[in-house]
Amino acid sequence: MALIYLSLGSNIDRHIRIGAALDALHAEFRELLLSPVYESDSVGFEGDNFYNLVVGIHSDKSVGELSLILKAIENDNGRDRTAARFGPRSLDIDILTVDAICGHRDGIELPRDEILKNAFVLLPMADLAPQALHPKTGKSYAEHWQHYDKSKQNLWSVEFIWQGRRLPV
Repeated sequence: MALIYLSLGSNIDRHIRIGAALDALHAEFRELLLSPVYESDSVGFEGDNFYNLVVGIHSDKSVGELSLILKAIENDNGRDRTAARFGPRSLDIDILTVDAICGHRDGIELPRDEILKNAFVLLPMADLAPQALHPKTGKSYAEHWQHYDKSKQNLWSVEFIWQGRRLPV
């Protein structure tokens, strides 16, 4: 079973959509490893703030099979695939890493480059797996966060209740 990290984000009905995504992921993969939830300004467009977090799962599914499951969860939560690339999202789920795999798998580049580019991905990743090593750089996520230019993006932790518990659980 591979350890897979996913990025979840929403700026439309954020609490409802993130909660529904966590419910669906839990139903499919059972145990979820959860980072805190962060709120951040929209990046690349003017819009409502996003909620973001990183979720770890274990699965023996291929990257392609996993991608289809995640797209179905997005679709079930009102994802508009005709919308502009940088625009509001009811739900966005991205595969960040699959173990230490590097390169293209089933049309997906691993590890996802947004990990090191966006604070709303890197900080929850550093919270959830601080000592884990980025597959390409060999540096820990905590080290990457320590050296990240924090003036580039505003984000702050928010209280998020899922299944009656405050995240992370």
